[in-house]
Formats: sequence, structure tokens, C-alpha cells
Amino acid sequence: MDLNTIAEVSHPQTRAQLPVWAAGDAWLAGGTWLFSEPQVHLTRLIDLTDFRWPALTIGETELTIAATCTVAQLDALAWPPEWLAAPPPPLINQCCRAFLASFKIWKTATVGGNLCMSLPAGPMIALTAALDGICTVWKTDGNEQKIGVAEFVTGNQRNALAPGDLLRQIDIPLEALKRRAAFRQISLTPVGRSAALLIGSISSAGAMDLTVTASTTRPVRLSFAEIPPASALREMILQRIPDAALPQRCPRQAGVAQAHDAAPCRGNSPRVARCGAAMSYQINGKEFSESPHAGQCLRTFFARTRAFRGQERLRCRRLRRLHGADRWRAGT
Repeated sequence: MDLNTIAEVSHPQTRAQLPVWAAGDAWLAGGTWLFSEPQVHLTRLIDLTDFRWPALTIGETELTIAATCTVAQLDALAWPPEWLAAPPPPLINQCCRAFLASFKIWKTATVGGNLCMSLPAGPMIALTAALDGICTVWKTDGNEQKIGVAEFVTGNQRNALAPGDLLRQIDIPLEALKRRAAFRQISLTPVGRSAALLIGSISSAGAMDLTVTASTTRPVRLSFAEIPPASALREMILQRIPDAALPQRCPRQAGVAQAHDAAPCRGNSPRVARCGAAMSYQINGKEFSESPHAGQCLRTFFARTRAFRGQERLRCRRLRRLHGADRWRAGT
């Protein structure tokens, strides 16, 4: 989408060349969200690509991920064999594939952009929070701030950045990458955005960490000295993830909805669903109340109420015959 209010694009190559932050400014890295909708309040973009930060750097004690590292670059990282967080398929690759995005987005969208958007379903947030990631933030006063990813994201599209602050990089301790890890994701559709994304890891000493994202408005980290029994895990979840930490609207992710996600979604969080399943609506002045299935095609849902007739229902039957009833109900 064209941003026709932009009057200037700045291309700094060093920190000293960064312009003074002003109202109407925005950082530009991948720009996949920035150019996806009107930004009428913006007048200047500050392009970060000319910094030419190394995308990925493996040091003696940490893996450094530049904020401008793309998802494709991260996915292509060759894992050293001692990184036990990389059983087939590696954890990084699993999180990259948790995006609701095409390969074209992979080549443009950045890890830092995913963190700064701070959406509940951000898989780079889940990955870096689970691996004890530390954000380096360039402050507008010239200083630097170090903050853990779990503290960096404070809510749905909210984070610790002040106006003019810039996320420079995320450092992952190599010790975290050597822990055994497990990845679990659920979505209401086969290729939909995450409804819940959990990453568990076990240290060499037997301590267990469980990071919960997507079904919560910010990352929630649960730590145990050893693998807990199911009852203790459930009790910890009930204590650490109250209703206030869950998205406040259905469908999931605090209103970041998909067109075919008519069903309430809190059942996808680690807590037991308590939302009502019935959906009430009005068509042509007539009231209807139905209980949709997760991932159900909206047209087939409305057809159950006989709100639509004729060609609309015929077309839906043809689609179901073409794709298979089970697949079409799943929203593919």
C-alpha cells in the first residue's frame, strides 16, 4: 500500500547519523505491517537497512539476532550439533513456520519487527522468550537498555519501547540453546495463526521452563525445579494466567480474528474454556442463534440457519464436493 503522507525517508548508516525523533516518525525494517494499511499519521520513515547489521552472529556465549534479521535468514541458520534445542525439526524452524505468512513475507519480515508489533501470536516472541532472550534497546538519550523478551512485551501491541527507542538486537544464551526443548502449537484451522503456542525446555540439571504465548496477551514463563506432576502444573497455570492475562475478546488474540473463526476461543488457552459457545446475530431483521464449530466455513454455518438459499447454498455444496467436506469444514 502506498503511504502518501510520507514526505521524507532517512537512510542513516551509523547511530550518530540517526535523526532526532519527532512526531510522525517511524522505523522501517521489513515494513510488512507498515505498508499493509494506511498510516496517515506518519510523515517520515527512518530506514534501518543501511545499517547493514549482521543478521546472525554466533559468539562464545550467545547467539545474536539483529533486529533486521529476516525470518528467512533465521530459518536458514545451520544449527551446531551440540544445540539440543534442535531435534528434527529444530525449534527455530518450528517457530518460523508458526507464522501465518507466505514465503514472500519470510524474506522481508524481521525478527525485531515481530517483537515490536507485540501481537499475542508473534512466534518470534515465543521463541526468544523461551530461550531467555535479552533485548538491546537504543534509547533516544544515547544510552542502551538490556531487557528480557518476557518483560519487553507488556501486552497486546504494547511493549517497553518509549517513542524514539530502537530495538537493536536480541541475544540468546548458548546455554539456553543446549537445553532439550519441545514445541506445541494449536490453531483453529490447519494454516491459521496460533491460538496457543507453548515451548517447554529442560536444563541439564533437570529444571523445567514452560513458556506460554498466543493464548495470553504477553509471554508467561513458568519455572519448576524439576518436571512437575500434572496437578502442580495445572495449579501453577491457574495462578499465573488469570483471566486478566487472556485476550478480552473472542475470537482469539484480543480481536485479531480470522474470517472463519466464529467459535469462541478460550478453550485453546491452557485454562478450561468458560466462554459461551452460542453466537447470536441478525440477518434481514430476523434473529438467529447457533453454535458454530471451530474452523467452520461461514457460508455453511449460515446455511444451517437457512438464512441463505439458492445459488449461495449451491455454490457452497460445490466447494465442499471439490475440496472434501472435512477439509472445507476445517477452513482450507
